[in-house]
Amino acid sequence: MKVRNPRTGKEDYKIVPLDAAAIEKLAATLRAKQTAWALVDRTSALHTLADAIERHADAISAALILDTGRAAISRIEVTGTVRLIRRWADNAAQIAAQHYVRDHATSIPGISTSTRLIPYPLVGVISPWNFPLTLALIDAIPALAAGCAVIVKPSEITPRFIAPLIAAIAEADVPLAIIEGDGRTGAILTYAVDYIAFTGSVTTGRKVAAAAADAFIPASLELGGKDPMIILASADPVKAAATALRASVVNTGQACQSIERVYVAGEIAERFLAALVDAANAVRLNYPDIDKGDIGPFIFAKQADIVQAQIDDAVANGATILTGGQVETLGGGKYLRPTVITGVTRDMKIMRDETFGPVIPVTLFDTVDDAIALANDSEFGLSAAVIGNDAEAVAVRLYAGAVSINDGALTSMVWEAEKSSFGESGLGLSRMGDSGILRFFRRQALIKQSGPALPMAAYAEEAMG
Repeated sequence: MKVRNPRTGKEDYKIVPLDAAAIEKLAATLRAKQTAWALVDRTSALHTLADAIERHADAISAALILDTGRAAISRIEVTGTVRLIRRWADNAAQIAAQHYVRDHATSIPGISTSTRLIPYPLVGVISPWNFPLTLALIDAIPALAAGCAVIVKPSEITPRFIAPLIAAIAEADVPLAIIEGDGRTGAILTYAVDYIAFTGSVTTGRKVAAAAADAFIPASLELGGKDPMIILASADPVKAAATALRASVVNTGQACQSIERVYVAGEIAERFLAALVDAANAVRLNYPDIDKGDIGPFIFAKQADIVQAQIDDAVANGATILTGGQVETLGGGKYLRPTVITGVTRDMKIMRDETFGPVIPVTLFDTVDDAIALANDSEFGLSAAVIGNDAEAVAVRLYAGAVSINDGALTSMVWEAEKSSFGESGLGLSRMGDSGILRFFRRQALIKQSGPALPMAAYAEEAMG
């Protein structure tokens, strides 16, 4: 299976997807290893894995750079992954201990209970292309920390990092496998595991959910977003514009927590738009030098076509482009400069569908109630943002699992806060906070009788009367 380079446009890599027999064999091998893995202290092994990834950091980063067409964020992914592993290594046992209940008295005299946490034997992870390493391991590491074995199937769009990552994993004694494959591979994987964690589009997420239901296993689904930002009249319009830009276009807007709709109070709209346009025009493409500039190419060429179609639809229906607006092909890669659009309406595709590109549609509002209604007018509910003096009072009225207050897209930076995905943005427990590991446990209740057990005579008709 050929793989396209996002900077050159050439198919210069290939993968060989695993078939059903190979996945079944791998699953059996990992299940056998998991039995012992669940019984040991996993702290040291996870730190060994972090050490191995640090040793292979240059090779993994180089592969990620080829996968994504960006440099700095690829290096950040590697260092961030090491921190992710060490955090779970240091905290997993303590979190689990808090939920492992021993000898708890009940309302029935003589009977007490204990609750044990039993890890799922084998967890499957299907991860996307926008942050290949981070999202491959964001579910896998807490699953390992819980005592599960794990198989990860990264996106076929960005598979180059798999080989150097496998080399690092080989230096650590952990039941973790990374496999090459496409959508068919992911479908097979769902039927080979005991729990599936998926990150990606709503369309594919629905298929994964249906397959998980058919396989009768639980699933965690982190899906799309159409995140709104409300900028209140009390906000500084210039600072708000800088925040909105960053939260919208970092990583070329290829992030589920990117701001994709901006609602600004009419009183400050003119100054906000002037500052936003100036800031957007100052953003540099990292072409031709990958080590210079601010945003890179679209990782997935098809996504560039989707974004362009949304922009064209908006313009055809009366919207105005203030900056950007046209995908450029440079050296074979597809780029889009930050695109600020006004005159948008709620029925436009660019306001309804996930964009996943550096596009900022701006709508003016008259009252805060209007802004909240507009922000909540979406099938998605992943995250949101509010900027202004009374931001928190507005934030609690938004239909979103996480709200950044006086900032934007903080969900990509803060790991401690549990959040749900509202609407079509996902299902299942949060990957953040304590639930990030607790979702990989089943609960087993041990119910202990310390007195005499009731005889059958206790249920005789005469006794019950």
